[in-house]
Amino acid sequence: MDATKKPLRIPPQFGVYAEKHNLFEMFRKLIEDLLIHKPGDPLEFLQEQLKRDDNDVPAIIIHGPTASGKTTISKMVCSSLRTAYISADSLLADDVSANAAEAKKHLQNNQPVPTDLWVKMIQARLQLYDCVKKGWVLDGFPETREQALALQAVGITAKHYVVLEAPDTVLIERQMGKRIDPQTKEIYHTTFDFPTNPDVESRLVEPPEGCSETSTGERLMKWHRFSKGLERCYEKYSKSVNADQPKADIFAQVLTFLKSKPRSLAPHTPRVILLGPTGSGKGVQAALLASKYNLVNVSSGQLVKEAVANESKMGEAMKPYVERGMLVPDNQMVKLLDERLSQVDCTSRGWVLRGFPRTREQAENLSSCGHEANRVFFLDVPNDSVYERLTLRSLDVITGQRYHSLYNPPRTVEIKDRGLQQPKDAEEEVRQRLSEFYAYAEEIADFCEDAQHVNADQDPHTVFECIESMLVNPTPKKLDLDE
Repeated sequence: MDATKKPLRIPPQFGVYAEKHNLFEMFRKLIEDLLIHKPGDPLEFLQEQLKRDDNDVPAIIIHGPTASGKTTISKMVCSSLRTAYISADSLLADDVSANAAEAKKHLQNNQPVPTDLWVKMIQARLQLYDCVKKGWVLDGFPETREQALALQAVGITAKHYVVLEAPDTVLIERQMGKRIDPQTKEIYHTTFDFPTNPDVESRLVEPPEGCSETSTGERLMKWHRFSKGLERCYEKYSKSVNADQPKADIFAQVLTFLKSKPRSLAPHTPRVILLGPTGSGKGVQAALLASKYNLVNVSSGQLVKEAVANESKMGEAMKPYVERGMLVPDNQMVKLLDERLSQVDCTSRGWVLRGFPRTREQAENLSSCGHEANRVFFLDVPNDSVYERLTLRSLDVITGQRYHSLYNPPRTVEIKDRGLQQPKDAEEEVRQRLSEFYAYAEEIADFCEDAQHVNADQDPHTVFECIESMLVNPTPKKLDLDE
């Protein structure tokens, strides 16, 4: 298509659809699979890949030095996310696999298991139904950079890599008190987690790797020798967690990290809606976002004024409502916004909308037109702060300059005397607008499930930094732990 003859306009619905269904990530994954597997018939291979279900399942590696608690945390994560648990011991315990039998022979001869054999066992395990449908957690493997690169070479990589860290003195103390129940394989500690059941207590034995300070020190030296190389393999999606704290705190930090999404290289067009009561600073934050990220600043009230001033067909229909101080009907307002948000600058640069929607029905109508926001922010401000912000404002009738008796007082007595309070800043008017907002705030929040709440009762630039951090980073995904 010759762009000089007719401008190419991409419908706004296309961007929403592509982002909702992760089209860019799908194409990236298909190309990645082609490069890794090198199939003889690429087209047939791609067709088979597209027929597969969505592979957005957990793929987690939890690692750390000996006695860091990686096995305990791994099992807690598996229990919460309903994922498959994989470790070197569980792979070797497979009595059917020929690869596992071969690996056991190496161990019986006091020889290390070859890297390619480990990779084959993991590949076979990840192809089972539970890993494909529910995801997996790999405990303490790979142990070296060579093993990590071998896994990545066959397309096995993690979406999250967690490293549990603690001082060596703490780890040695933990290991010296570590005990295992040979029947249940549960791990206990003589100081921190001793069993209350006498039968379990009588069965406890030391772990096979030993508990002495010397043997623990050797394993820690091995970990420190290979840990930096491992981190470089997974540095884009890794997280270090302090393991020298209560187990519940460690698990909470790990779970928070697992909710995060890695940054995508997909083209991103911000579509932002700012919601909040009157006086919450929506106009200030919209201006800051538009200035820094070159977004189109869309104000519903300003659009109505422009339509009436331009005497357009839509403006003529809205004029009677504006003259009477009434709200413009929803159908007209949605039509006006649809026309503005469908223009080239909004579809190519993105937009930040304020003043609309006010009700759930308005939000549903706007979404039905294909204008779905990918970021919704609620600017939360206490009512006392709103009254302080608005009712103490005044306007210089000569210069048009705005003043505030606390934050920006008039410079002279003359300016103070001629300053007037606008009718919309009267206390009764502010109270009315607040009640109108809170009457529908809860139902809008229910509709916008991924909305982020921001404390707007602070410096505007501090609020902007908070909004900006949520804008540039992917929104955390929700992990349904109750199913």
